[in-house]
Amino acid sequence: MSHFGNFIRVAAVATLALGGVATMAAPSFAKTVMVGGAAMYPNKNIVENAVNSKDHTTLVAAVKAAGLVDTLSGPGPFTVFAPTNEAFAKLPAGTVDTLLKPANKDKLTAVLTYHVVPGKISAADIMKAAKKMNGMAEYKTVQGESLKFKVDGKKIWVMDAKGDKARVTIADVNQSNGVIHVINAVLLP
Repeated sequence: MSHFGNFIRVAAVATLALGGVATMAAPSFAKTVMVGGAAMYPNKNIVENAVNSKDHTTLVAAVKAAGLVDTLSGPGPFTVFAPTNEAFAKLPAGTVDTLLKPANKDKLTAVLTYHVVPGKISAADIMKAAKKMNGMAEYKTVQGESLKFKVDGKKIWVMDAKGDKARVTIADVNQSNGVIHVINAVLLP
């Protein structure tokens, strides 16, 4: 398949996963969780909640620079593995500034959509899938590549294609259009 065909396929998956027609309200039993000193309300969408987290200002700036605000405000549902500011700070010096430049919008979009999985996947779902697969689960991202998940007791580790890993530090932050799992490292496709 040509690069153009791959692009169309990834775009179609992204459109379905992030801009689909069906809406998904957070369950009435979903709790409000504190992230970055702010309440994450299950009746608000990803962007409405993320902009209030002082731990996710870099992620929010990146989402804005990539032009993904409308997409991530859409009905979903989707699962976002949200790196903290500290996670972005672990990247080599200058990486974030370079990614935020308009000329690198495609690369930034690829990095961000690598942190998004179609559907609403809870920590329990990941643990259940990993248990069935000898401790390791795998989910395809909106970017097109897969992330692997290793369960170690009650800890969930997310691994990118290079083997770099992040730990889920806050799981199951329910949103009106999916769920956020806060992670402590940025994953790169």
